[in-house]
Amino acid sequence: MTSGSVLPTRRTLLKTAGIGAAGVPLLAAGNAPRQASASVPSALLPAPPGQVPPLLDRAKVDRALARLGDFAGYALADTGLPGLAVAVVYQDEVLYAKGFGVREVGKPEKVTPDTVFQVASVSKPLASTVIAGVVGREVVAWTDPVIKHNGDFALNDEYVTRNATFADLLSHRSGLHTGAGDLLEDLGFDRDYILSHLNQQPLDAFRSSYHYSNFGFTEGGQAAADAMDTSWEDLADRILFGPLGMASSSYRRADYEKRQNRAVLHVPVGDKQWAAKYRRDPDAEAPAGGASSSVRDLAQWLRLQLGGGTYGGTPVIDAAALQTTHVPHSVSGPASAPAARSRFYGLGWNVSYDDEGRVQLGHSGAFNLGAATAVNMLPGEQLAIVTLTNGRPQGIPEAVNADFMDTAQHGSPTVDWLPFTRGIFRQQDEADKPEIDYGKAPANPTPPGPDRRYTGTYANSYYGPLVVFQEDGGLAMRMGPDGKQTTFPLKHFDGDTFSFESIGENGNGLAGAIFTESRHGSSQQVVLDFYNRTGLGTFTRRGR
Repeated sequence: MTSGSVLPTRRTLLKTAGIGAAGVPLLAAGNAPRQASASVPSALLPAPPGQVPPLLDRAKVDRALARLGDFAGYALADTGLPGLAVAVVYQDEVLYAKGFGVREVGKPEKVTPDTVFQVASVSKPLASTVIAGVVGREVVAWTDPVIKHNGDFALNDEYVTRNATFADLLSHRSGLHTGAGDLLEDLGFDRDYILSHLNQQPLDAFRSSYHYSNFGFTEGGQAAADAMDTSWEDLADRILFGPLGMASSSYRRADYEKRQNRAVLHVPVGDKQWAAKYRRDPDAEAPAGGASSSVRDLAQWLRLQLGGGTYGGTPVIDAAALQTTHVPHSVSGPASAPAARSRFYGLGWNVSYDDEGRVQLGHSGAFNLGAATAVNMLPGEQLAIVTLTNGRPQGIPEAVNADFMDTAQHGSPTVDWLPFTRGIFRQQDEADKPEIDYGKAPANPTPPGPDRRYTGTYANSYYGPLVVFQEDGGLAMRMGPDGKQTTFPLKHFDGDTFSFESIGENGNGLAGAIFTESRHGSSQQVVLDFYNRTGLGTFTRRGR
């Protein structure tokens, strides 16, 4: 899974004005009239506005809309991506909703505005909207410790466990590291198991570190559902999807699978070639990544967002609770220079500010198994766009959204967005490669010991037991939840080190199983480096 993105900008200078303690009364005064004194000239500049006035109009938006379809077609042609769908909302009106390409490669069914996609981490701003609805009902507060509503909540520090709030979890500042719990999900463990084992994950600094955590976020959503004495999935239906008539939206994978008009996941298999190879079950992390929806449905949600919680003239989500999701809570990207801008994370939203000082809200969604999505809003302009695709992340929905917003503001794009965003994603893919290339065997490998040195059962309190056994003339290992265990064939690499193919959303090729030197003829431990990212990947032999 990715953390999302906001629209990049070519300009990096930010005009700043420092205001010390003496300036606080002036800020509180806002736009109140100023009186001249004997030492101050009577002709003063007017107080600055509380927010940047709208700079766009319908003609500028229409100009961007006229380009949108051509750019979407260009993105499909240039990448081979099977399909995408786009919707645009402006001043409470859905101006555009259209599908492009096909739902599944090799099949004729077209993508339409009603085609349902798995939206990946765009689930997060949807979820924070749902939780804002619970806050507005005064059942929970953003500042409530989560343990108040879920007595089973625990992290790897007593103070953090007692004090971590909904706002802490939804802004990724609990101290949980990026990816905490994700590898359990890839193995097939359910939400209850994963949340109950987060207390074994090491923590970074509480409230002063930012790490994008799917299951930290999920815990916040689950606790809100617990407070309402219902399931997360039913809560989302009750608070958001039902009132807005979002009949194609759900946090249940089973609902997505039942849709006749649904887009399936695809991964690239060559130059402009894609294949539908995988299925993705995100139910365990539903609040963080398990939603499915269409652009027609999401356009209604964007109307609610831009309307401050009001939809069709009816208040649906408390305005103050919703606004809290739109403001910075964590510094997600500290400024790299004194005059550069920092980037922030709200509650389920990336928050930034453009060259004109306008608030930008956005989020991307990414399933490496085959989905990429993006939503962007300029609340001060009452303008939003959402793009859903059925292909592994390559920066395509981000490029569609950025090109549209850029064109609306400047008349034509100022950046060639598709190669720009694809380049960023290629860099990320390179950074995610394993440190050791187990596909390249040593020139003179040390032979392994006898199979009996390695076979047996190894215990691990986080991942559960690991069984190493003989299979098809070699070795294999098996791990995962009861009834859903995964078997990994082992291939000798060097000495007591074997390789296996990593799996799931976070799989990145061959990984290592490193057995310790034997005692009494048996290896006593095995470290799985792929599962050891936070030091939890050591398995210890049971018995001798």
